[in-house]
Amino acid sequence: MEENIIPYNYQISIDDRRKLNGHNSFLLWFTGLSGSGKSTIANLVEQKLFQQGVRTYMLDGDNIRKGINKDLTFVPEDRTENIRRIAEIANLMVNAGIVTLAAFVSPYKKDRENIKSIVKDVNFIEIFVNTSVEECERRDVKGLYKKARAGEIKNMTGISAPYEAPENPDIEIKTESESIESSAQRIVEYVIQKL
Repeated sequence: MEENIIPYNYQISIDDRRKLNGHNSFLLWFTGLSGSGKSTIANLVEQKLFQQGVRTYMLDGDNIRKGINKDLTFVPEDRTENIRRIAEIANLMVNAGIVTLAAFVSPYKKDRENIKSIVKDVNFIEIFVNTSVEECERRDVKGLYKKARAGEIKNMTGISAPYEAPENPDIEIKTESESIESSAQRIVEYVIQKL
């Protein structure tokens, strides 16, 4: 069956789309524990870029899990497939000329490396929202840590499943000592140089 799949050669290129938009396109990948502040910071970054006329779109873990990836669980194999699908969607969006923001726990280094290979290194900006598990558990915005401690949630990253922190992220945000506003502004300043 695979031999019958032939990629279509589009007449409008990624460069054409970027030129029309007046800016570059790439993927901003926010990784960190649940409750670290990934989505909050990514949302603010998107607002700031949008206000500057940048075409953006944000992908978020909970929203994706309710739609395209609702058939996946949180076992390691499904986590890998979750991230692979998101990377493929993000790649389409980058090719469409859109600055794409993705906020996902994405706990495994190999999965984040795979994202880079799908969207290409040059289109990938890794943002590590570095918040301790103790602080995430203290915040417990969604009540997940309490459920994990009670044994109601299996494979909870940081509790019963590992999180492999990025070794050399493009940007590292430490939410316990840096405000959401200053974190977002620092990311925007980094991004603006690449537009």
